[in-house]
Amino acid sequence: MSKRIGRFAPSPTGPLHFGSLMAALGSFLDARAQAGSWIVRIEDVDESRTQPGAADAILATLEACGFEWDGAVVTQSRRMALYRAAFDRLVASGAVYPCGCTRKEIADSALAIDGARIYPGTCRHGLAAGRAARAFRLRTRIEPIEFVDRLQGQVRQSVEGEVGDFVLLRADGFFAYQLAVVVDDADQQVTDVVRGADLLDSTARQIHLQGLLGYPTPQYLHLPVAVDAKGEKLSKQTDAEASGAASLPAAFTSLGHPLPPDLARAPAAEQLAWGIAHWDVARVPKARTIAVSAREG
Repeated sequence: MSKRIGRFAPSPTGPLHFGSLMAALGSFLDARAQAGSWIVRIEDVDESRTQPGAADAILATLEACGFEWDGAVVTQSRRMALYRAAFDRLVASGAVYPCGCTRKEIADSALAIDGARIYPGTCRHGLAAGRAARAFRLRTRIEPIEFVDRLQGQVRQSVEGEVGDFVLLRADGFFAYQLAVVVDDADQQVTDVVRGADLLDSTARQIHLQGLLGYPTPQYLHLPVAVDAKGEKLSKQTDAEASGAASLPAAFTSLGHPLPPDLARAPAAEQLAWGIAHWDVARVPKARTIAVSAREG
């Protein structure tokens, strides 16, 4: 078996909160338990959402929690040439087409699996007379994409039927997350993607893109997402508080790996060493969400 490479890829939209700490811990333990590498990537392809100083703060928090990563930290905003090259390949193959629709014009479409709107294919066969391209979309297919998530199990999704042709280059000129993450994972030779289950519904789109670009498909493991008492995902939008080393024991518990009592107040490095030695995906709750208290988050 080739060397395993895992990654943690936070978006610098605010400080590292408890949900992101869970994802970092799960991805780190999973990579190290397989004697693999663990890399960190800052996903700031959407520069409009980036908060000044957030990337440095996240890295400082990871260091304070005892995480050690391999190689230099990669930042998406410095990799636009790679995304452009992949985009141009897709355009040349006929897989991408211009779209002149506004959000308002597709607001009445059916809801997609991720809560967005299913694109009805208005521009799939060409722009209407007098319309200019606002964005560029990827042609999808009705045949289901199937994969086995290491925690959530069998997943089957028709991207065309449940999402529709999705945007690769946005109206504001930014490349979409779906393209950037696929290019980055392939370029960095990531073999194991361990992340929150809020991204599970994006995976079929990414596998579709991987096939078109000739990239290998990593193994996927989608961890339960930390939610508050209202069932809302912890995020900047829900005023989630910053997390640090003091929250590591709670993160271990949320991932089904409660620390032994004598390690609860031990240095973070000792806690992580125990976690690497005892990591077992079968112990992680097989759920998309897990409720955490305000004290934990």
